[in-house]
Amino acid sequence: MVAIAPFIAAVLAPFIQRVIGSATGWLLALVPSAIFAYLTSFISSIAAGQPIHARIAWIPAYGIDLSFLVDGLSLTFALVISGIGALIVLYSAGYLRGHPHQGRFFAFMLMFMGAMLGLVLADDLLALYGFWELTAVTSFLLIGFDHGRQSARRAAIQALVVTTGGGLALLLGALLLQHVAGVWDLSAMARQGAAIAAHPLYNWIFALFALGAFTKSAQFPFHFWLPNAMEAPTPVSAYLHSATMVQGGVYLLARVAPILGGTPLWATTLVLVGAVTLIWGSLAALKQTDLKQLLAQSTIASLGLLVLLLGLGGETAIMAAVGYFLAHAFYKAAFFLIAGLIDHETGSRDITALGGLKEKMALSFIAAILGAFSMLGLPPAIGYLAKEEMYRALGPLQWAEIVVPLVLVAGNAALGAVALALLIKPFMGAVVATPKAPHEGPLSMLVGPLVLGVLGIGSAVVIAWSAANVIVPAASAIAGHSVDNHLGFTLDFADPAIWLSLATWALSALLFLRLDLVRTVLRRAELVLSWTFDQGFDQAMFSLVRLAALVTRVWQHGRLTFYLATVFLLFALALLLPLLLLGGLPALPALPALEFYEWGVLALAVIGLAAVVFARTRLAAIVLLGVQGMAVALIYLLFGAPDLSFTQFIVEILSVVIFALVMTRLQLNRPDQRPASAVLRDGIVAIAAGVGAVLVLVAVVARPLDSRLNTFFETNSVALAHGRNIVNVILVDFRGLDTLGEISVVMTAGLAILALIATGRQLKPAGPRRSEAKRRKRASTGKRSRVGDAA
Repeated sequence: MVAIAPFIAAVLAPFIQRVIGSATGWLLALVPSAIFAYLTSFISSIAAGQPIHARIAWIPAYGIDLSFLVDGLSLTFALVISGIGALIVLYSAGYLRGHPHQGRFFAFMLMFMGAMLGLVLADDLLALYGFWELTAVTSFLLIGFDHGRQSARRAAIQALVVTTGGGLALLLGALLLQHVAGVWDLSAMARQGAAIAAHPLYNWIFALFALGAFTKSAQFPFHFWLPNAMEAPTPVSAYLHSATMVQGGVYLLARVAPILGGTPLWATTLVLVGAVTLIWGSLAALKQTDLKQLLAQSTIASLGLLVLLLGLGGETAIMAAVGYFLAHAFYKAAFFLIAGLIDHETGSRDITALGGLKEKMALSFIAAILGAFSMLGLPPAIGYLAKEEMYRALGPLQWAEIVVPLVLVAGNAALGAVALALLIKPFMGAVVATPKAPHEGPLSMLVGPLVLGVLGIGSAVVIAWSAANVIVPAASAIAGHSVDNHLGFTLDFADPAIWLSLATWALSALLFLRLDLVRTVLRRAELVLSWTFDQGFDQAMFSLVRLAALVTRVWQHGRLTFYLATVFLLFALALLLPLLLLGGLPALPALPALEFYEWGVLALAVIGLAAVVFARTRLAAIVLLGVQGMAVALIYLLFGAPDLSFTQFIVEILSVVIFALVMTRLQLNRPDQRPASAVLRDGIVAIAAGVGAVLVLVAVVARPLDSRLNTFFETNSVALAHGRNIVNVILVDFRGLDTLGEISVVMTAGLAILALIATGRQLKPAGPRRSEAKRRKRASTGKRSRVGDAA
């Protein structure tokens, strides 16, 4: 019900918005709030090491159930998704107040929320993949919400292409993982981690899962779609890029860590990709001046940091990853909402054109201070504890392993400089004139940033409870075993983490003081390296369009004879190649003894075949083709199937009549004027297809007859379908849907033919003489009219 409730609310949202208008956000926010309150009831049992399973029979024949799991990891993500989701829905009520499509926006947002909840709660791999793709579809709708702008449409398509491409890799990886493990549930696979890691398919499975996670979580080189997704309204950016969509890849890696983790390939790949993404995103953030782009690029860096920590492994690194996930969710969502407030109330998001807002927007300034504590990693924020923990995860520093500490310090320092820029540039200093007179936002837009800022501090103040009930259970689920709780505020100058933190803060301050210089250097470097991954995406898409155009020119040129020759040639190859490659061509059976009337039917078929081959017109060939059908109908009759014979007679007569009526309108009664080469080509293709069909039938008939299906029909025709004519029972009952489909196809084809005939009757173009006569008549009529007017 947790994952279904948002979808129900999404269906009702547009109707509610029409009835109660701007109060819709306050009402709809009750849905995620209720989900959050319900999930909190599981905290004590999960902390006690008692995960909750739920299972619904889905496809029992294949052993596939719709299973859900609530453990420390899924509960932490679900609480963040529902809690922040409630604040985002409430914020949207003020941000989109008066928007003509606010109801539709709420529907999209709630559908996305339901998809994310389903993703983190699913235990079955297929269900997880289904919700994974649903997040891509719903995020496409949210990013492209302002579809009137070309940039929004492009950003939505780009996000959809990149994330669904990774989703296809995830699907293939899931199928391979199920093949190796023999089960679909991730919780059951976790118990086979060592066996899966030793399997020959492990490398492929890991690569496919990593590709799916990297595309969803914007890891280098798939990072380019996330900044472009800032085209979405600010509430969407705050939700998708703080705690939901982009965290989906991180969640996937954390969930499969007990299954695929602990190998050199896992550690090397995740640490390397995470480190590159952290540095890349940090540098990209420092050169931005737009508030949302600052946050977007820093989100890329934070996601790289989380992937790096998961790659390091170990209890301390995993604890740091969970703590940083919470810190990032709190401060990033808060800062996005503050950016929306500034834009909404001043008309600008450029930090170089903002300043002195702390008096006009005092509550927003307080929320920014609280968020900056976590982003800077200052005590007493949860971000401080996470940063200390990640430095402790490094262990004793060795010169051979100095790269990872340097990357962590540099990345955290850059993020700290971004936090100082977000806090100081807009709010402090001299007052700068803005397009709109600055003032504090409405209550609905202030609740979210303030609550999230308080949570960033409060969760650290009560760290004993937070760690025992949230962080440790989540870390234990990732590690695959119980993790010790050692989080707390300590001051030990013998601990290298303290000195690394001091170095981080000092470097953050230095980068902020020289931010203009750093921005200038980075932008000049960007001019030198003119090519970007974003441009590469456009080039790839344009190349795909050109390839499609080329294929269309080569294959879809409108020559029907070429189409038919290609289809039948491939049909012949599909029949003959398996016979040649697998078992060789079957031996033709000896001709059985036939009665004189059976010889007559065979002669009729041969005569009909010769008549078709040597017919002078296509229309004659179509009519004579009915002789073959008549011969088949006689064979049915001779071998005791009068009902099939009658059906065959009816079908052949109707087919010949309809074809004759239609083909006469195509003027196919002219003599065949094909060149000899075309006749030879068509003959070879026809013979190959015919020989292939005969040989396949001979091979099938030569095998022992499996009578299980016959026995089933004989046993159940009367008992289940109450019919003694087995053929009729098969067509009407056992294969009733197939028969209905065939009837529908024939009816559709008949209606299309009638429509073509009717259209042909209506479109009777006037001949040149008739058109000329009409033109002269109109001219003379106009001349007489003008003469009359003059008189």
